[in-house]
Amino acid sequence: MAQATEQFTRFKSLLATAQPPPLGPQRRAGTTDAAELHRQLAAFFQAEAVAPPLQPLLTSAALLWHDHLDASHALSQDIETREGSWLHGIMHRREPDYGNAKYWFKRVGPHAAFPKLAACAAELLRDCGDNLFATGPWDPFAFIDECEAAESGKDAEVINVLRQIQAAEFDVLIEHLFFIAP
Repeated sequence: MAQATEQFTRFKSLLATAQPPPLGPQRRAGTTDAAELHRQLAAFFQAEAVAPPLQPLLTSAALLWHDHLDASHALSQDIETREGSWLHGIMHRREPDYGNAKYWFKRVGPHAAFPKLAACAAELLRDCGDNLFATGPWDPFAFIDECEAAESGKDAEVINVLRQIQAAEFDVLIEHLFFIAP
């Protein structure tokens, strides 16, 4: 357990950026270019002895966090696990291809990490007076709809909160990968 905690913390340092990813496909300043990210990930995987089945998932997540949507997509579309579908769904949500994102989240189905994500989202939304995730399980389809509505309405305050929820989504998924997934 201690080793997984340390690996999770070190992996999160590879993701570190000044701002969380946008809801859409925009590139942010301060992200790592794909070649450098691959170099850093290869060093991390070797130093941490990361299991080979976990490497494509973590690579896809890191690429997605650093706004390399096409490169993340190339990996996630070939990962036939619920977590691979989750990453694939996030990528399509950001693309934006909301219908395709929903297709991939249908493939995820109810996920063991969703209750934690719902709690994180509820906490972030509490200050806004929004109760979208205050009760009940995480609803990835409702989140997709919220992202679509926010992006079309260009409400900066709502977009900021949704970006924070998306960042929490990454944290919860990556934590799941280190602590639960093989």
